[in-house]
Amino acid sequence: MSFLRTVLNDSLIIHPPGFYIVGFETFPFISVYFIFLLFVYVITVLFNGMVIYVIAFNHCLHTPTFLAVVNLAVIDLILNTCTIPSMIKIFLVKDNFIPFNLCLIQMFIYYSFGPLESFALAILAYDRLIAICFPLRQNSVNTMRTMSCIISLTWCFSLGVIAFATGIMTRLSFCNSVKVFSYFCDYAPVFRLACNDYTMQWFAATFLTVLILIALFTFILLSYVTILVTVFRMKSLDSRLKALATCIEHIILVAVFYIPLISIFLIGFYLRQIERDQRVLSLSLASCLPPCINPIVYSLKTKEIKVRALALVIKIKMDTDQRSMRTANLLPYVAPHQEA
Repeated sequence: MSFLRTVLNDSLIIHPPGFYIVGFETFPFISVYFIFLLFVYVITVLFNGMVIYVIAFNHCLHTPTFLAVVNLAVIDLILNTCTIPSMIKIFLVKDNFIPFNLCLIQMFIYYSFGPLESFALAILAYDRLIAICFPLRQNSVNTMRTMSCIISLTWCFSLGVIAFATGIMTRLSFCNSVKVFSYFCDYAPVFRLACNDYTMQWFAATFLTVLILIALFTFILLSYVTILVTVFRMKSLDSRLKALATCIEHIILVAVFYIPLISIFLIGFYLRQIERDQRVLSLSLASCLPPCINPIVYSLKTKEIKVRALALVIKIKMDTDQRSMRTANLLPYVAPHQEA
């Protein structure tokens, strides 16, 4: 195996040509799981794509709330596109090799949009908090300009921090194993393959875990606790039930996203008391399922989006039927011409 060698700080840095992703090799019935992932990805693309299209091309939906919703849809789409197609490629082509630079790119995208997913859920919790707890001040506090600034800051912060965390991976030397036991080029499994000191990478992973997972999860939890307290104080039973149903759905979705990730990182990353197979399966499910479910809970159940999404589906169906009819009408004229 030929290695790319560069000299950094008077020490030899060895970068291999690439890594081998070996996370699913020991799983039974793995073909069924990959078929399930393909279904999840198709639903993710269809639903999130529909949400983005409906909000982008309906000016009446250009509000702070729907800006936060379309932000989540874009993140969901990119997050699943980063991992699921490469996983399916490994299964279909039986090629689990990923070049070194492509590994870093995948690592950067995944760990940029994973935190952005957390930020997006926190922004939606903030939006609900303002709408329910401070309804009279909603239009003055939660404006398009404010929401745009908040979303822009989260993107700049996440991309900047992960660019640094990914950049310091190039200071590691890989001179032994190049087998990554995960379902993609995962940060911790990769830096643990290094044969030189990876203390800086470990601290970067710790910082991201505490900030992105624990801090944002605490903010979201406190937001919904405040919302629920306000809801139970409402005098109207209908308003109370409607707000309560929405909040419970959001809380369940937040729990589905955060609890497996927090458990995996705390038990697996620090205590190392979780089996590698369980870690890979749990992490892949916790990462791939929320982007598929988010548009259903946060978007397609919203009245404004539901009406316009149904209108879009009906329009597409009518256009398809009209094309079929035109094709059917042209066939009698095309056939004799072809025979002649």
